[in-house]
Amino acid sequence: MQQLNTFDNADYDIGKSTFIVGLWYVVNTLFFKSAIPFYSLKVALLRSFGAEVGKGVKIKPHVNIKYPWKLRIGDHVWIGEQVWIDNLDYVTIESHCCISQRAMLLCGNHNYKKPSFDLITGAITLKQSSWLCASAMLGPGVTMHENSILSPYSFANSDVEANSIYQGNPAVKVRQRRAEN
Repeated sequence: MQQLNTFDNADYDIGKSTFIVGLWYVVNTLFFKSAIPFYSLKVALLRSFGAEVGKGVKIKPHVNIKYPWKLRIGDHVWIGEQVWIDNLDYVTIESHCCISQRAMLLCGNHNYKKPSFDLITGAITLKQSSWLCASAMLGPGVTMHENSILSPYSFANSDVEANSIYQGNPAVKVRQRRAEN
């Protein structure tokens, strides 16, 4: 049985001071979670807070990013409207990845086996040319390998194989991804 009054998050390292975290929350609300469309401004703001961001990155309006200092984005990445990057751990998005609208990258969860409901975190990686479709979700510790797809409304709580299409909750491989010429 959960005893939430025993929850203790003292071991979790946010990675920045309370002031920087608070400042980021304001910037995130004003420039990312808003309707502001200016890609280059968003990229500059992410970099100023410690994110590594490549060239040609497109970040649509209403995106929520927990901690930019735990974010690495390659070149020519698209991040769609209402994407939530809940990066309590590191998120790496390699080049030519697409994260479609309302997708969620969830680096944290809770240990339901412990009464204190301890926080569990794991890094998420999207390898080159992977596509996280609309309203799809990745759980802590998941890697989407090269050229993979997680279909709309699917949830992956384990790795997604390269050149594969996954679907469902929990997501399972449904076929190979093949390129057309």
